[in-house]
Amino acid sequence: MANGDAYSNTNVTVTIPGLGDIRIDQGTSATGISRIDDVTPNVWEEAYATGLGTGINNVDGSSAGSTIEWTPDMLPDGLTARVAYTPDASGSNAADNASAAGAASNPEGAGYDITLSATDAVHGMAGLTIWAGISEIQQDANVANYSGDQEETTFAISYAMGNFTVGYQWSEEDLGTSANEKQYENEGYGITFNVNDDLSIGYNHYESDQDNDTDVTAEATSIQIAYSAGGASIRLAEADAENTAYQTGTSYDKSGTTLSVSLAF
Repeated sequence: MANGDAYSNTNVTVTIPGLGDIRIDQGTSATGISRIDDVTPNVWEEAYATGLGTGINNVDGSSAGSTIEWTPDMLPDGLTARVAYTPDASGSNAADNASAAGAASNPEGAGYDITLSATDAVHGMAGLTIWAGISEIQQDANVANYSGDQEETTFAISYAMGNFTVGYQWSEEDLGTSANEKQYENEGYGITFNVNDDLSIGYNHYESDQDNDTDVTAEATSIQIAYSAGGASIRLAEADAENTAYQTGTSYDKSGTTLSVSLAF
């Protein structure tokens, strides 16, 4: 192991009455805007996360670096805010006798994320949930191929009525690069239906427009079924993807069926 194992790949949360939760994360769990990268309703996984390898880029904010995240407890019921900060968004996990990425090879510096979520307890409309988030990571524009900071924004809405839940999400990313400049605009939506307490079905669709030298839209669509009985869970997904990894041509169009079975004793 060369004495270079990470101390921890988890997180620790400390609750301080009157202040809220302070979470210290090693950069391996979702924090900040990464918590809400895709909150469209599904019965198993996101449209692009059923094993096809779509390569779709989505918002992840500063969560890759070791992060401190604050969740205040003085807000009204139904309103949740989180503020996440990392001193080095490109840093690797804290490790014994191991080195992290250096600034010479990676221009990323400090970063912060701010997210909000609101339920009917605060806005009064039963079944409606709203999310919003922003992220900014400082980047050294003097480093070759970079022109400024990385910025991300997202907004999502979900509405549950009876056995149906529908949702929509939009996000935008500017990676702050100057050579082979890349920006992304993403849209996703989903609808789920609970047939009964054990059986659910869902439909999800996601599109990601890459603004580059050659603009390409990557897409993923999935129909999913989830069934549980006692300690057994069965999940089935039929998925299609086009222009995976933002490449055109028939070889980048994929389809597949994924089956998952789990047993709890």
